[in-house]
Amino acid sequence: MQEVWRGAGWTLPFLHLGAWRHILIPVQGRDIPFTVENYPYIDRLGRETITFVRTFEVPGPRRARFDATMVHDPTRNVIVDYLGSHQHLATDLSFQAGHDGSLSIRSHEQRFYEGPVGFRFPRLFTGSALLRESYDDQAGRFRIEVNVLNKRFGPLFGYRGTFQCSWVPIGPQGVPASLKPLREGPRLADVGLRRKHR
Repeated sequence: MQEVWRGAGWTLPFLHLGAWRHILIPVQGRDIPFTVENYPYIDRLGRETITFVRTFEVPGPRRARFDATMVHDPTRNVIVDYLGSHQHLATDLSFQAGHDGSLSIRSHEQRFYEGPVGFRFPRLFTGSALLRESYDDQAGRFRIEVNVLNKRFGPLFGYRGTFQCSWVPIGPQGVPASLKPLREGPRLADVGLRRKHR
């Protein structure tokens, strides 16, 4: 990562809290090595899933890690992004292809789940993420930029950098267990959280 940044000082307690379950990254700096691991698999509920596990190599005893798993919700025909090691947070994603071949992904409302409890976060207390990924033909590398903003309080955190892709055979051992969430649940579109459109 050429740069990993965070917002004002008041964001730090929230970033540290989110880091506990691999939801947020409370680090900042420049030229930080990182790895993004994408593995497709069928989860325990029979859903097609893909991992987006980002690991940032920062000084200290614990690496900064941001876990996400994407699942298709056939009832609403959207991609749901579950954040964290226990899938506590979920957000719908929208995708847009640019004329230059780039891909932009935008997050929408966030929902919290803990056992049978589920509710929408008020927008005042959530961030909206915009990810842009493209391929730089001249450099021979992918470029990625993520910005997470709160509509009222401004920038929360983000990062930008480049990476190269390598294909790793899964083999008979399957997807590494360390990349899968510790908890999964059938929380794609609970009736109490679904919006009706007219």
